[in-house]
Amino acid sequence: MATTNGDSSVTETKTEALAAEEPADVAATAEAEQSSEPAGDEELFHQSEIAADYVEGLLDILDFDGDIDEMVSGGRPMVEVVGERLGALVGPRGATLEALQELTRLAVYRETGAPSRLLLDVGGYRANRKKELVAVAKNAIEKVREHGEPVQLEPMSAFERKCVHDVVNAAEGVESESEGVEPNRRIVVHPV
Repeated sequence: MATTNGDSSVTETKTEALAAEEPADVAATAEAEQSSEPAGDEELFHQSEIAADYVEGLLDILDFDGDIDEMVSGGRPMVEVVGERLGALVGPRGATLEALQELTRLAVYRETGAPSRLLLDVGGYRANRKKELVAVAKNAIEKVREHGEPVQLEPMSAFERKCVHDVVNAAEGVESESEGVEPNRRIVVHPV
C-alpha cells in the first residue's frame, strides 16, 4: 500500500519503510539473544510486570475476573492469576494455560527483545499438578526399584516433565529421560 504526501513523486511504501527498519531490529534481537549474562531479579520482575499487564488485558477482553500477582521465584519471572471460574483458562490437561503462557512470553519478548522463561499459573493449576506429579514420579521410582524394569509415563508438557525429572534425579538407583516428540513426549524411568 502506498501513501502519498500531496505530491505523486513522493511515494513511500510500508514495505520499503519496514525493510529500512528491519536490519536494526534483527541486529538488536541477535545481540539480546547472544547476551550470556543471566537476567537479574530487577529485570525478571520487569518481565513479570509486562506479562501481568498483558494477562490483565486478556482477562478484560474475555470478561474474566481474577487477581494477578507478579513475582520472581527460582530465577524465573512468574505471574499467577487467582480467582473463581478460571477453568476455561486452564483447559483440558492445562493445554489452554500452556498456550496462554506462550502468548504471554511473546508479549514479553516483543517488549524487551529478549526471550523469557516466564511461568504463568491460573487458579493454582500448576501448584496442584506439581503435587500430583511428585506422586506419579515416586510411584514410578518404586515400580522400577521393585521390578528392575523401565517404567514409561504418559505424555506430558515440558513443565510436567521437569517436575518429574526433578523428583527422579533426587532419588538414588534410578534415572529418567524424555523420549518422543511433542505432543507425545514422555518420560521413561530406568534403573541405574
